[in-house]
Order: sequence, then structure tokens, then C-alpha cells
Amino acid sequence: MTAGGALLARLKAVGVDYIFANSGTDFPPIIEGLAEAEAKGVALPEAIVMPHESAAMGMAHGYYLATGRAQAVMAHTNVGLANCAIGAINAATEHIPVLLFSGKTPVTERGQLGSRTVPIGWGQEMRDQAALVREAVKWDDELRFAEHVPQMVDRAYAIATSTPRGPVYMSLPREVLCRPCPSDGLAEPLSMKPAVHAPSAEAIAAAAQLLAGAQNPLIVAQRGAGSEAGFQALSSLAFDRGIPVCQYWAVQLAIATDHPMAAAADPKALVEDADVILVIDALAPWSPDIHRLKPGCKVIQLGQDPLFQRFPVRYFRSDVTIACDIDAGLLALQDALRQFPVSAEVEARRGRVAATNRAARNATEARAVAGMADPMTKEWVSLKLSEAIAGREATVLSELGCPLAPMRLDHPRAWYQEPHSGGLGWAFPAALGMQLADRDRLIVATMGDGSYIFSNPAACHQIAEALVLPILIVILNNAEWGAVRQSVLGVYPEGYAAKANRMPLTSLSPVPDFAKVAEASNAHAETVSRGEELAAALKRAISHIDTKRGAALLNVHVRA
Repeated sequence: MTAGGALLARLKAVGVDYIFANSGTDFPPIIEGLAEAEAKGVALPEAIVMPHESAAMGMAHGYYLATGRAQAVMAHTNVGLANCAIGAINAATEHIPVLLFSGKTPVTERGQLGSRTVPIGWGQEMRDQAALVREAVKWDDELRFAEHVPQMVDRAYAIATSTPRGPVYMSLPREVLCRPCPSDGLAEPLSMKPAVHAPSAEAIAAAAQLLAGAQNPLIVAQRGAGSEAGFQALSSLAFDRGIPVCQYWAVQLAIATDHPMAAAADPKALVEDADVILVIDALAPWSPDIHRLKPGCKVIQLGQDPLFQRFPVRYFRSDVTIACDIDAGLLALQDALRQFPVSAEVEARRGRVAATNRAARNATEARAVAGMADPMTKEWVSLKLSEAIAGREATVLSELGCPLAPMRLDHPRAWYQEPHSGGLGWAFPAALGMQLADRDRLIVATMGDGSYIFSNPAACHQIAEALVLPILIVILNNAEWGAVRQSVLGVYPEGYAAKANRMPLTSLSPVPDFAKVAEASNAHAETVSRGEELAAALKRAISHIDTKRGAALLNVHVRA
């Protein structure tokens, strides 16, 4: 078997379901390997054509979130790898394992099977191609001999899925892929097991002691609770101990939005009053410039990489550091806290926290209801979407789209927000990856108009139609880079830009007709301009998904 075919067979053996591929002139041995394996009855991952590499990375990201299984992406030499770079940065920030491959332009000009044949064989050569993604990946390598295929795949998979998880990269020279590779052992089990951190019993005991003795404990969670078991453990732990849970800039849901201990998103008052804070996998649990810890406050950091070693500047305190999967840590902490009785003081605190949170929740919903006026607010869209999906298995992704606060969500797969690395264009392809993993679930991708443009929408709509992935896309269209505007106002609240009739470098007018973009790939599409019309439009879109099994898009005009 060729090395190209052996590579594909080994990926299947270690657990890869799909290869999201954007092929190029370096792919002949890969394509030949696919055909060879099919002819010989060799099991392979399903190879899916990706019209753009950003979609490939986003789909691998979303598929992992839905299944917990790492997938493969294959790109075309350096140019394809460059298009994968943003997806690799996003995956690295969010601990998403991806096996990223790209071809490497042939080294030889003649005399070898696979030597250069077209001008881009010269034009795409780089001295260090892996440097395009090296800062984002955990490990990189180059296939030098065909016989190395099984070992390289096993090592790549083991490193990617070891904690802290993340992407890895391998370059594939065309001449090497063309060479024969022994097929013995390609179906054997993984030869290297991933290294997964377990919570330290000593650290868990110390954390439990601090939380049990705290007068005003606080939990800050950003990346969910790890699993259904972790979600339930955090819900019980927080309620039993009367600890507010603040989901500040949440990337995944850690506790139900209407749970009695679910606090408002602004951590300022909570952080400044807390004497012990449990930080659950949070890159930036608060903003040190505006949120000040009380003197003597103790901080517990728990997560796959609780100190976030990839990031040069991150100086958050950590009196107890617990490296582990989130759910394992929460379950261990819940168990350790059982030795401490729940006092009358804790019960009184629980009542105070619940009352505060209930009032904040009521105020949030009232603001959302008031946002129906034209043009409607993002909060109104969140409220109506939450009502539209109530009672069914659904997942909402938001990339500068629907805010979390007004929604009623109560399970760990309910909510995913854009990565904190800010590589835009993530939500649309990630939603496609989730739908590929779970075809019966309603997947909703909400995003700003700028994020939709960044997603290469023509490519994503083509994928949705080709693979029959009937997701709902909701664009919150304010015709500008809203995040940029808010950043300017935060730094210069009284500056010239804030007072200008039109803030420079933020407007996206004239905005394209996004409904027509979707219709070009036979999606159901509507533009919604009035708040009172939104509920009916959502109902029609979801009905189309349920009955026609096609994608639907709502272009919703919202307040700037």
C-alpha cells in the first residue's frame, strides 16, 4: 500500500471518523490511497471535500465539541496551511484536539515518483512551513519515511488528546506519500496512550477546606463543566454550599442559566466581596484593571491547564492549582466537601444568593422584553430564540450573536460561544461539524453580520447543502463591527470617535443581502426587521428544518 493509503488507514484505526480535506496538487498519493483502500476493502475515515480550509478547521472543532473525538484536517501545502492557522489558534485556546496535516511541495525536481511537475511546486516551497502554525500546535513533525506512518499517527493522536488537549501538525512531502508502506499492523490498537491528568488528592482536600471555611465563596466558570456528570456535580455543589456561579465570558455552559446559584455575568461585586474563589478553566476569570480582589482572598484554579502555560502574560493568583479534566475535578471536589456539614450560616447565604440572582434574572428578562421595539435588541432575539427551542434537544452557538443572559438553557450541550482567541468565522462551520455528529439535534448558529462574512458563507452554505446539514443560522445584523465600537468606547468613552456621527473603521454598510447568499444554496431564508415578527419567522425556519431537512437563515436587523 502507498504511504498515502496507509496514513488514511491508520487514522481510522486510532478513532478518526472524518477527514475534512481541501485538496491540491500535493494530493495525488492521498487520492490514490483512497481509491486503493476502497478497492482492497480497507476501512478508512470518511473524506469530505471542504471548499475552504477555515470551514474544515471549524467543522473539526464542532465535531469534537459534540462527540469528544479528535478529527483530521488535510490542507494543500503552505497556502492551505495558512488558511488553517486561525482555526488552529482557536483550537489551541479552547483545548480542542485536531490532527492537522498539509502536503509539502516536492523536494526533487525530477527523477522521483512525485517530483515537481507544475510551477507552484517551486512557488509554494518554504524554509519552515510548520512555522505557520507552530505557536498554536502542541507538536509538529514531518513524514520522512513511509515506514514511519503508523508511529507518527499514533504519536500525533496521543499528544493531541493528552491534557491539556490541543491541535498537532504534520507535513507530508509528496515523494514520501508516493512510496510503498508495509500494511502489517495498520489496524492494530493505538500504540501510545494519551497522558491525562488526574486531580491531586492533596490539592482537592486543600480546595475543599478553603471553600467550606469561606464566608463569601465564589465560583467563576468559563469553559463548562466537562460532561453531564460534571454539570450535575457543579449544580449540586453550588446549591448545597450556597456559592454563586458567575459565567463571565462563558464559552460553554457550566450551570443552568436559571439555577438559583447562577449569578449575573458581571463579576465586579462578587469578586470584590469574595474571600475564596474557585476558578474553573477560565483564561481570564475577571479583568484585573476593573475587578479588584479583596486583600487576603484565596484563589483555586482548576482545569486541563489551570495556569494556561501557552500564554505569556497571565498573572492571576493561584493558591491551589489543580490540573485535571474539569468533570473529574468537580466530582472529586464534591466528594471532598461531603465531610463538612452544611451550617445554618451556609443555608442563610444560599437564600441571600438565590434572592439576588432571582432579582438579576428578572431584570435581565425585563430588559430583553423591552428590546422588542424597532430596531430590536440582541437581547430580544436571545429571548425569542430561547422560547422557540424550548422543550427540544438543541444547541446554540454564538459568535458575537445572541447573548447568553436572557436565554433559559439547562444542559451542558446547550451553549457554545466563540473562542477567546477571537478568530472570527468560527460559529457557522462549527455548527456544521456539530450537525454532522448529531443529525437529529437542532443546531443553531447565531452570529454578527461581520462574523457571517468572515465565515466564508458561500463555502459553508455549499457544505450544508452537499452534506444535508440542516442547521439554523441567525444573523444579528447591525451593519457594523459592534465589538470594535464597544472596545473604542471602553478605552475612549469621551473621545472624538465616541462623539463622531460615524465612528471610523467600524461600519459595514452597505451590507450584502445575506438571504440571497443562503438562497443560492437552496436554504430557506428570510430578512426580519421588526421585533414582533421574529417569533413567527423562527417558527417557519425551524419548521423548514424539521420537514424539508434543509438549512435555514434569518437575517435579523438589530440595534447598533
